[in-house]
Amino acid sequence: MIRRPPRSTLSSSSAASDVYKRQLLMELKENYNPKKKPIMVLGTSSGAGKSLTVTAICRLLKNQGEKPIPFKGQNMSNNAWVDWNGGEMAYSQALQAFACGIIPSSEMNPILLKPQGNSTSEVIHLGKSKGITTAKDYYKDWFFPGWEVIKNSINIIYKSNKNCRLVIEGAGSPVEMNLIHRDLTNLKVAKYLDANCILVTDIERGGVFAQIIGTLELMKPEERKLIKGILINRFRGDLSLFEEGKKWIENKTRIPVLGIIPWLDDKFPPEDSLDLLERKSYATNPEIKVGIIKLPSISNFSDFDPLENEESILVEWVIESQDLNQYDFLILPGSKQTIKDQIFLKESGLSKDIKDYSTSNGNIFGICGGLQMLGTILEDPFFKEGSKDNLDHSIKGIGLLPIKTIFLENKITRQIKCESIWPKSTKINGYEIHNGLTELDRSQDTLKIKPIFKNLDLGWYKENSKGGTIAGTYIHGIFENDEWRDNYINLIRKSKNLASLDKKTRSYKIKRESIIDNLANEFNKNFNISSLLN
Repeated sequence: MIRRPPRSTLSSSSAASDVYKRQLLMELKENYNPKKKPIMVLGTSSGAGKSLTVTAICRLLKNQGEKPIPFKGQNMSNNAWVDWNGGEMAYSQALQAFACGIIPSSEMNPILLKPQGNSTSEVIHLGKSKGITTAKDYYKDWFFPGWEVIKNSINIIYKSNKNCRLVIEGAGSPVEMNLIHRDLTNLKVAKYLDANCILVTDIERGGVFAQIIGTLELMKPEERKLIKGILINRFRGDLSLFEEGKKWIENKTRIPVLGIIPWLDDKFPPEDSLDLLERKSYATNPEIKVGIIKLPSISNFSDFDPLENEESILVEWVIESQDLNQYDFLILPGSKQTIKDQIFLKESGLSKDIKDYSTSNGNIFGICGGLQMLGTILEDPFFKEGSKDNLDHSIKGIGLLPIKTIFLENKITRQIKCESIWPKSTKINGYEIHNGLTELDRSQDTLKIKPIFKNLDLGWYKENSKGGTIAGTYIHGIFENDEWRDNYINLIRKSKNLASLDKKTRSYKIKRESIIDNLANEFNKNFNISSLLN
């Protein structure tokens, strides 16, 4: 293993730094010697379109007969997926793996930071939780271990996948000057792998010329040399109108503009929960209206992509107290800090709104943390779920299901294959990510509550007196199960005297593949990838 020279040596001698760089390059070549030049997507800012650009490139390369593999050294997101070894990784890298036609693995996202408020995050290395850190302590305590994890993951990928091509996603901006010396996932990775980089910028936000020039000007000469092309994202209108702008950028930077991608309406999962507020449902003829509670610590919001892609369903995000009877069913999503979010529901008035909604014929569905909040008691003896700030180990839930939850020291992360009992017997695939053991609260009336699955601890439901249902499950991805989703929606449709869904409804996973194909086709028409492949 190569050890970094002492800082005093580096600061006093540029020769020592050059030796260190040569050692890293030798280590790279000795360990895996990639035959295919890696491609890296950097952005002028967060939200510039890096994730979708990597997704499109992955599908384009797959269609050309290559073996692309996505990689993001460090991602900060509560939208997670679980691989077949029980390892957590960002959902965006899982989606990119689907675009490659391969099974996602945590090596594709070796560092996952899951924010949990108060400038703290859970640190996950190679799929496993390693502890909690503050933003202030992260770079002091986790920088060098993190870099070793990133190098090890690259090594694992190359050793297991001969002749593959890494398609690497950066994070945020690569030139945050207060952080650049501690940035694990942008230019450090680009230089380490000598990747062919493209710089993506979002023209929808305005200031595209300043974004590009400013980013390049803040790079060192050896970093700027890695930028092989520029990509303009989210362009509205006539592409020919930007021809002069394209020429100006190329003349000013001496870097080719490899593509101008038009605004696309396909619905992809956002990388950040803040982006949820900007999402709009594209249902053209909605017959059912769904309200999803926008929790402050919401997690795994990709659970709802199958609903947002149903033409008959209008999805809205609920962010404040209101009359919820306008919705045909209500969803409580997962949470990274369940107790904090339960306190938010109570203090905002939404908890009362949800209770009032349950007394009508409303339908309520909770997933993971949402399931836990529907219960009677939440106990947090190890301060895992946000009780520490309130100096209380236990709080009351909404109380609509007679279940109680105690949060454990260790997290449960695993893929799930099981069989549902309600609303119909069918095979179920999904995954679990949660602290907490949930069981029936025997101090309550449990006669009306029933299991949703043959695995009795994965979810429960009960019917209210007016025909609605209150249900919840620990299974993320539950709505991706087409038959189960259709039968649950048909319960809602029946209560509205609507005809049942056509049993030939299109599979969500097939539709997701179609969306990825449409994305790749747009890039294929508007993006010259060939110069990045040499």
